[in-house]
Amino acid sequence: MFFGAFFMLYALGMSLESEQGFDAAEQMLTESFFAKLIAWGLVSALLYHFFAGIKHLVMDFGHCEELECAQLAAKVTLGVSAVAILLAGVWIW
Repeated sequence: MFFGAFFMLYALGMSLESEQGFDAAEQMLTESFFAKLIAWGLVSALLYHFFAGIKHLVMDFGHCEELECAQLAAKVTLGVSAVAILLAGVWIW
């Protein structure tokens, strides 16, 4: 995620320079396999982080603090994240 952010900042900077830069960034992000892979990786990390954060907020409110419930919550988090990541992959590709 850290290294992918550099790539996305480069694309953002290129898109803000001029109209030609914007067109080049758009072409790079829509036609390049490597750029799509980086974008999908970043979105995947953010989606997992989002759902894990929700799980932790629920646990902070005092729910699912027992071992069995926490293990189930972790599995649900992984499952929901996997589905969201697959849907993001379909959207990006």
